[in-house]
Amino acid sequence: MVQGMPTIAAISTPAGKGGIGIVRMSGPEAMEMAKKVFRPRNGRDITSMKGYTAAFGTVHTVSGELIDQCVLLCFRGPRSYTGEDVAELQCHGGEAVIHAVLRAVLDSGAEPAGRGEFTRRAFINGRISLTEAEAVMDIVNAASAQGEKAAAAQAEGSLARRTEEFRDRILAIQTQIAAEIDFPEEDVDEADRDGLTRDVRKLSEDIDSLIKGYDAGQKMLRGIPAAIVGSPNVGKSTILNLVSGYEKAIVSPEAGTTRDIIEEQVSLGGITLMLADTAGIRENASGEVERIGIDRARNRLLKSSLILAVFDASRELQADDLSLIEELRGKPVLAVINKNDLPAAADTQRLKDAFPAYVEISALDQSSLGVLEKAVGDMAGVSGFDTDSPLLANERQRNCAVRANDAIREAADSLESGFTLDVCYALLDEALSVLFELSGENASEEVIDAVFRDFCVGK
Repeated sequence: MVQGMPTIAAISTPAGKGGIGIVRMSGPEAMEMAKKVFRPRNGRDITSMKGYTAAFGTVHTVSGELIDQCVLLCFRGPRSYTGEDVAELQCHGGEAVIHAVLRAVLDSGAEPAGRGEFTRRAFINGRISLTEAEAVMDIVNAASAQGEKAAAAQAEGSLARRTEEFRDRILAIQTQIAAEIDFPEEDVDEADRDGLTRDVRKLSEDIDSLIKGYDAGQKMLRGIPAAIVGSPNVGKSTILNLVSGYEKAIVSPEAGTTRDIIEEQVSLGGITLMLADTAGIRENASGEVERIGIDRARNRLLKSSLILAVFDASRELQADDLSLIEELRGKPVLAVINKNDLPAAADTQRLKDAFPAYVEISALDQSSLGVLEKAVGDMAGVSGFDTDSPLLANERQRNCAVRANDAIREAADSLESGFTLDVCYALLDEALSVLFELSGENASEEVIDAVFRDFCVGK
């Protein structure tokens, strides 16, 4: 535990009304400060409370004015979240109440906590690695259930353990090299260059596999922007209603009823889509409002990582459909051939030739949801995603992995090119240093500041 750090306090529950509001204190005087504002019902001395125990009572201002009934939770360092003594005052969740409790705690001598300062202290005190600290915010911000599970696995040390394994493998290779470098005249077995090369190449392949999973992991954690496009009256709004589970958009046989972008966050294919239902794209708009809606639809296409292009299987392809096919070439498109419950009239083979990723559905049939989910999962590259696997959760982590792997590849190249073993050793040392940066063990203060800058106060 780092000595000399002040006791800090903050509200740890979200703004707004709730059943419970929590003020958290952490530091060497957490329980002494809690004693100034909390009165236990049984009159016990709370400064002697053991860790992981609770007391019921009332919370007061430092001058003795009653604020609320309250439960005090005591956590003793080093086995607390932060590694320090932690006191949590849990009262009713009204904003006025919880702010009054925080004010009382600050009046007792605590300092206001900064962004992410509780988790930062957990990192500084060795309770968690930097990657585990980053996973805390990923849990809070996860856009899907699978994303939350993946973030929870990282918070439990999945990536930290994988990083440690990589470091151990580098050290094992360096040990073989060092024996020959340090004792060239001794009776030491000559290093097996072919074996060393195989070991270094395999290490590079394993790190590269972790890097390649980055995009899928980002989609799980953050979700992706997506759009439903198509000519008027092909069933775009019906599809939005199908995937959202309720009538989000107005459905009408009249063409051009969607004039503006309707957005909905939906879970589909294991990921969260920020899905936009756009105006039907056609060349001859019925008026200025529809034309503006079509322009917005085209702009949304440029920002979308996945496009659901809808076509009506029950009618021949129109000029607007053919124009849209050309407009979407080269873009990440899943063609949705809708209304397959009606007699077929469209040249569906032409659509399948234009868009290798396609599904045939009826948006009026609930079973079509499963078909869409599988197709979206395949299209987004997240089908079979293992939420328990190690995951690079942000650009900082990915950058570290790429830099480490670049050094490891150079080390393998040096072995194959016949360079002296000390060149390989130095390159592996460089990779080792970057992996320590990834875990936070030798990260700069600027990097650490950047990690916790995006945290909320109270976490």
